[in-house]
Amino acid sequence: MHIGLIGGIGPAATVSYYTRLTAAMRGLGHPLELTIVNADVDTLLANNRAGDRNAQARVYAGLIDRLKAAGADCAAITSLGGHFCFDETVPLSALPLVSAVAPLDAFFASRGVETVGLLGTAVVMRTRLFGQLAQTRAVAPDDLEGSGDAYTDMAVAGQCNDAQRAYFIEQGRILVEQKGAQAVVLAGTDLNLAFDGRAVGYEVIDALDIHVDVLVALATGRQTLSDHSVGGSE
Repeated sequence: MHIGLIGGIGPAATVSYYTRLTAAMRGLGHPLELTIVNADVDTLLANNRAGDRNAQARVYAGLIDRLKAAGADCAAITSLGGHFCFDETVPLSALPLVSAVAPLDAFFASRGVETVGLLGTAVVMRTRLFGQLAQTRAVAPDDLEGSGDAYTDMAVAGQCNDAQRAYFIEQGRILVEQKGAQAVVLAGTDLNLAFDGRAVGYEVIDALDIHVDVLVALATGRQTLSDHSVGGSE
């Protein structure tokens, strides 16, 4: 299956998707068919802050049209925060949309994780992953806006300095030690810039990895679109 990615939101996350997809497919001895289109992060941020889901959905629809023209069989948004208008995009999409949010609840439950701590954009944390956690309780930092802004600044820059890294690792520690999280979820696809496989003293679950696993299963034909929660044309 030819995978289409809406990238650029932010650039570091797009690179992570690409490197992890190619590594996984190479390890399986399977060629990867992949096309990436670039979404404008400033437009996304403006629409997100304004709560204009329909405007961003129209942007996504145009990008998905390009992915379809390039031969993609499905599309995925490489940003959990960018899923804020997922439902509005579905009826406009020329391709099935493979959600990065939908698989998370079942994954947490399969690991026996009942309470997760969320780090990511303010809207992801405030809505507890857009209300899609049915089997899992979620906690978030007290300062949602401050934590969300810190994440957005890092994501747009595409790099993480020492002070930002220390901040996010400390926020995760607070979620575990003070709020009862059994694991901290990197619910922003650029947070690998801060954590990057480091041993931080608590369990870290990277939502990006879960999404990549789904895309690899589709790309290799081990699973089909009907096996997953998708929206759009099939």
